Amino acid sequence: MSDPAESVFVRACRGQRTPWTPVWFMRQAGRSLPEYRALREGVGMLESCLRADLVTEITLQPVRRYGVDAAILFSDIVLPLKAAGVDLDIKPGVGPVVAQPIRRAADVARLPDLEPDDVQPVADAVRSLVTELRGTPLIGFAGAPFTLASYLVESGPSREHARTKALMYGDEPTWHALAERLAQIALAFLRVQVQAGASAVQLFDSWAGALSAADYARYVLPHSRTVLEGIRHFADVPRIHFGVNTGELLGLMADAGADVVGVDWRLPLDEAVRRLPDSVAVQGNLDPAVVFAPWPAVLERTRDVLRRGTTARGHVFNLGHGVLPDSDPDVLARIVELVHEESATQVQDAG
Repeated sequence: MSDPAESVFVRACRGQRTPWTPVWFMRQAGRSLPEYRALREGVGMLESCLRADLVTEITLQPVRRYGVDAAILFSDIVLPLKAAGVDLDIKPGVGPVVAQPIRRAADVARLPDLEPDDVQPVADAVRSLVTELRGTPLIGFAGAPFTLASYLVESGPSREHARTKALMYGDEPTWHALAERLAQIALAFLRVQVQAGASAVQLFDSWAGALSAADYARYVLPHSRTVLEGIRHFADVPRIHFGVNTGELLGLMADAGADVVGVDWRLPLDEAVRRLPDSVAVQGNLDPAVVFAPWPAVLERTRDVLRRGTTARGHVFNLGHGVLPDSDPDVLARIVELVHEESATQVQDAG
């Protein structure tokens, strides 16, 4: 069994030379795979995330199907909150819904901590996966403090994040207390995964793009830094930081302690590289909708992402967000093959 720490994926995250560009897809495990739908039938989302057998099998499915260079732990962004004891559920067609929103200092005080025993099935799944993956690296996963806070404050998904921003602007001490508590929950969740054998982690800030750069720096950056810096002492574990619609925040997201910054599809990858320090690698950023186009268009746009990625210290090919539910798995498999072949040729041509 090969060493995941020396895999093409981890080497690219470190900015080291690789024989090809590694590729994986956000949400590569999930609704786009018929084998996933069959396995999940009749099982709730959060229940499936706390069953080690299901987590293991679902995480492995896209690795078998696509031949990607990394697995991503099957989980949900609100799982550590649920595991810690927050009363929430994921409603089909809606998303996470919180029974008692958190909007005052007293609400923050009742927010529980996350103990390792709360997510023991996750640790069990990670250990099982490390064996089953046979050297393919496993990426651990957690939601970032701002995104978790938004779900708790809004009591569910929101487009405007009005209540969240009102709390930030109107009661800054309570906001920072909430965000710091959530940073500790996210960090505890990631530590469980890393200590069980995850080779890298991704901190996912779904809603950070709703903020200006000034607000991100003031209200969010310190808490995301708490999470990412808390993983730093695991020296061999790269830290990926990704958010949606965050083109104006990329430099700040790197400052939070990322080794790799994920870029969504709205910004050309070489422009993202110009906005980032030379010390970080990039991840991305094919538009997920390209998968639905005729193959010549997929070919052209995949090659374009690869070409722009050569300007970075290191490049991990990915989509600019998650795999869309109706995506054709066969097209995704062809993209993996194309990325491997095209990037290997680029390396050979470069000498």
